[in-house]
Amino acid sequence: MTRPSGTGTGPGSLPTAPEPDAGASGAPGPAPGTGDHAERYLAAAEALVRRLRERELDAIRRAGVALADTVAAGGRILAWGAGHSSLPAQDLVYRAGGLAVVNLLNVPGTTGVDVMPAHLGSALERVTGLATAALDASPARAGDLLIVISLSGRNVLPIEMARHARSLGLTVLGVTSGAYAERTTSRDPSGTFLRDHCDLVLDSGIGIGDTELTDPRIPAPFAPASTVVTSALLQAVVATAAGELASRGLEPPLLRSGNVDGGTEWNRRIMAENADRVLWHR
Repeated sequence: MTRPSGTGTGPGSLPTAPEPDAGASGAPGPAPGTGDHAERYLAAAEALVRRLRERELDAIRRAGVALADTVAAGGRILAWGAGHSSLPAQDLVYRAGGLAVVNLLNVPGTTGVDVMPAHLGSALERVTGLATAALDASPARAGDLLIVISLSGRNVLPIEMARHARSLGLTVLGVTSGAYAERTTSRDPSGTFLRDHCDLVLDSGIGIGDTELTDPRIPAPFAPASTVVTSALLQAVVATAAGELASRGLEPPLLRSGNVDGGTEWNRRIMAENADRVLWHR
């Protein structure tokens, strides 16, 4: 997978143009890679989002239609990710401007870093059988759509989650980075990756290691961008779904901010009209 050109200098990124050795005054300038890290990071994030427009727009549209199909048919949308991949999933749930029928699928110990020690969540991603047990105990049912977010897509938990969800009759949308499937090995006994078990796949374009910057004075690469990019990717999908529903003459079940006048009353109506699909309100 070719990464976009730009200022990202983390693993998998193309090198940036060298920074000048001297400023306009003739005084020595910063060494390559030691300039304004805020500007470099924002430029790297912009390049990654631009890549989504250039390479993933058709996939985003297909995903948005799939969400709209699910909503129109009376299904629920569930979202799950482990560790920091849970953050874009959480961003879809009970969200002003978002679909009320998106619910967080919780697998205890894997969603976020609230478990102690934090790296226990990483260990649980490699446990066989956990995803199957979690799905079987969840309210997920045939006709629902499950969003599985895993940057690497190589661990047992997301692979098993997608595979078992499809066997239960759910549509699976996988959000991952193709770089891992091309340049790493799977940790699942099948040797497959998340993307091999999904009905639809969105490629975030994040490089291996999820770091966009380096600095010769700093011994490790830094500045992850997967949360920013994946959240933007999924919000584009939700926006597409809302537009698709409207084009069919259906009102998208959208939430409003509770901090604007009338927002709370609006949300009560939406929740009442979709009570069997708003699982986060129970």
